[in-house]
Amino acid sequence: MNLLYNINMRSFHSHGSGKFTVDQFKTIGQHVIFETGVLVFHPEHIIIGNNVYVGHRTILKGYYQNTLKIGNDVWIGQECFLHSGGGIVIEDKVGLGPRVMLLTIIHKEQGFTGPIIDAPQIGGQINIETGCDIGVGTIILPGVTIGKYSQIGAGSVITKNIPSFSVAAGVPAKILRSRK
Repeated sequence: MNLLYNINMRSFHSHGSGKFTVDQFKTIGQHVIFETGVLVFHPEHIIIGNNVYVGHRTILKGYYQNTLKIGNDVWIGQECFLHSGGGIVIEDKVGLGPRVMLLTIIHKEQGFTGPIIDAPQIGGQINIETGCDIGVGTIILPGVTIGKYSQIGAGSVITKNIPSFSVAAGVPAKILRSRK
């Protein structure tokens, strides 16, 4: 993971209301559906393909140093949270269940003795490859790649890469079997 930025209490500021128009996106394809209550921050750093559904009350957070890229034929369930400070790539034909969280930034508290909120923040890109299904309430942490056609069980916390064609679940997630 790369060190992206460090914040302190004096640097907090609003990111705006989350209201957006489709012309604000870096790129947006055809047949994209945003349900009621979707919030989008920094859409100029978000690329969305064709045939994408974004469920009610989902939050998409673009970030000035990286890109949030959503491929074609992607389904994003209700109340998901995608924070692309470290970068996010969601390839084609991926499904994210409701309340999935993609978190690309964490505080590096190891060796830091002050308040954790003042610790340096580090981030890593999340990659979700073609054909994956991510179960309801899953949390994916920075720097993780989920290999193509993998299935993640509901409520899992993904802390390490998941190989292609895997079924994984748990906290932290473990590989349960291969889909091959």
